[in-house]
Amino acid sequence: MRPARPHDLDQEGQSCISCNPPRHPRRLRPKAQGRISRPIPWEENPLRDLKLPDQRHPEKAHRPDNAQPKKPDWIRVKAPTSEGYKKTRDILKEKKLVTVCEEAGCPNVGECWSQGHATMMIMGEICTRGCTFCNVATGKPQALDAFEPGRVAHAVEQLGLKHVVITSVDRDDLEDGGAEHFAQTIRAIRHRAPGTTIEILTPDFLKCPPSALETVVEARPDVFNHNLETVPGLYPEVRPGARYFHSLRLLQKVKEMDPGMFTKSGIMVGLGEDRQSVLQVMDDMRAADVDFLTIGQYLQPTPKHHHVARFVTPNEFKGYETAAYGKGFLMVSATPLTRSSYHAGDDFDRLRAARFAKLGRG
Repeated sequence: MRPARPHDLDQEGQSCISCNPPRHPRRLRPKAQGRISRPIPWEENPLRDLKLPDQRHPEKAHRPDNAQPKKPDWIRVKAPTSEGYKKTRDILKEKKLVTVCEEAGCPNVGECWSQGHATMMIMGEICTRGCTFCNVATGKPQALDAFEPGRVAHAVEQLGLKHVVITSVDRDDLEDGGAEHFAQTIRAIRHRAPGTTIEILTPDFLKCPPSALETVVEARPDVFNHNLETVPGLYPEVRPGARYFHSLRLLQKVKEMDPGMFTKSGIMVGLGEDRQSVLQVMDDMRAADVDFLTIGQYLQPTPKHHHVARFVTPNEFKGYETAAYGKGFLMVSATPLTRSSYHAGDDFDRLRAARFAKLGRG
């Protein structure tokens, strides 16, 4: 039999070092040299301050600065101070609603809000596109808020709106582009405020199946608006994520699905287009049976956005209005300060009256 190994006692003679080796603090494995943690992409950063231009539009950081020319007298507007403006602002804030009036920096916000009118922007404040003319923030949006349609409807009721405009950011991250959310919002408003007419300003649903557009049209808004924004030759620079003829075809499809639904579209001028290209867009819209045309002056939000090529004069806008009516539009709004939802309620009444007159029912 093999003899037992003698114990190696420690200095105090209390414990065998061989049987009970001393414990040492756990040694940490040294970090791999050169390893860097993945930075959070700007579009996913939850700490972005969207009030700061460089964080609101980081996708435009590589663009050279464009000088922002001084606005002519016919563009300037007064700062909002009325009680009506404050009331509208407070209701929207209470309901935690986003408006395109604020997000896009609309020059008419003071006038519209003082009258209790606001264009509500659903599906968040972050867009998946990066159009060079637009002031809405770009990035990775959050999940849809299931309670938003109800809050919008409650605000419409509380404001006592006769006509409401609902728009949204582009949501290319959603399979249906947010079509069902649009439909739910329309239905919620119909339930809460049955006497309110509803106008929607939609994205192009470029990456969505045909059922997306069908979902929105079946919800029966009173006006379906989708803006072409500019002439086709400027799309690669101004609206790179969109397709001119897809947008045109979308408007045409709405009429095919529901011939009685009013369709509307708009463009900006002062981006570098010429008069002939604007007239061609009018012809394209009429071929798609668009009822209502809006034309307004492009205003540059920041130096990183597309430059203002020129300020179109009021007389030129008047010429566009005359030409558009001559091409058969039922309603035209063409002024420097015209925006998609500017005076939308009054314009809807005139639009409906124009159709009745055309049908001999006026």
